[in-house]
Amino acid sequence: MGKVAIITGVTGQDGALLSEFLLGKEYQVVGIDRRTSSKTDWRIKDLGLYEHDQFTLASGDLIDPGSISRIVQEYQPDEFYNLAAMSFVKESWTTPAATMQINAVGCINCLEALRQYAYNCRFYQASTSEMLGGECRTETFDEHSLFHPRSPYGVSKLAAHWSTINYRESYDMFTCCGILFNHESEYRGLEFVTRKITDGIARVYMGQQSHIELGNMEPKRDWGYAEDYVRGMWLMLQNGNPDDFVLATGKAYSIYDFVRKTLDAVHMSNVKVEDVVKHNLDFDRPADVGHLLGNADRAKRVLGWEPEVSFTDMVKIMVEKDIERVRNET
Repeated sequence: MGKVAIITGVTGQDGALLSEFLLGKEYQVVGIDRRTSSKTDWRIKDLGLYEHDQFTLASGDLIDPGSISRIVQEYQPDEFYNLAAMSFVKESWTTPAATMQINAVGCINCLEALRQYAYNCRFYQASTSEMLGGECRTETFDEHSLFHPRSPYGVSKLAAHWSTINYRESYDMFTCCGILFNHESEYRGLEFVTRKITDGIARVYMGQQSHIELGNMEPKRDWGYAEDYVRGMWLMLQNGNPDDFVLATGKAYSIYDFVRKTLDAVHMSNVKVEDVVKHNLDFDRPADVGHLLGNADRAKRVLGWEPEVSFTDMVKIMVEKDIERVRNET
């Protein structure tokens, strides 16, 4: 029997891809699944995880500390990846208290369960570049950059980030934070702008619609491919010492650029972005970070991590998968 890993947020993009990655390394993977009235396991099904005898779903909820403690006691994990979150940034202004409860208190519930019942387990906290930014800047951000979150989501993630560091310093636990810049894939949810773009352009390409509606297209993000980033999460817990690392590509593109790349990927280079995108003010955020660009030199040097999939290839993978999905609908 290989190592045991518990993953919260297992039905999300990162959770499903990390499960696939760890199963390939002969881990026993226990995914914590919060029971809901709607099915959210489409990624798990698509990746064929249910067919794997080393994959298990355990019912639990981040805001129920007893359920997390029960799962930790039962499975005695070697590694714990806290990927669950209320992660839709725009929605966090509508539900700020719930966002703080899930993202910040939920992290503490996981840390407490490990401190009491699996002290030697290595813990990974999914931090985010949304903790950074402040006003629009052009410099790159690394592990020593000042935090200045611009959304309730970023604030809640920063609370979880510092809680993770506090448990490392207070109890000598092996806890790590991955400050991950934007990472996308064909398994991103449609509520995120990147999948909204690739799904929408796929439908324009297939003749199902004439345009897509987006908010502000000026913000720039450092976008990488999610499979590269879950590999980085794992590398952090294999390191000799617990620490925090930025994962990023070092290249930033605007949302406008993302649309342009998507059109190019489906051989619509002659189509102007303005002809297929309409600005919808409802999609603008009350406050936003204009420019996020990461510096992952330390992760490259210490962990040997490198992003392998380029921005152009990532967009191509995403839109081609969405074209396939649209075809399968008909």
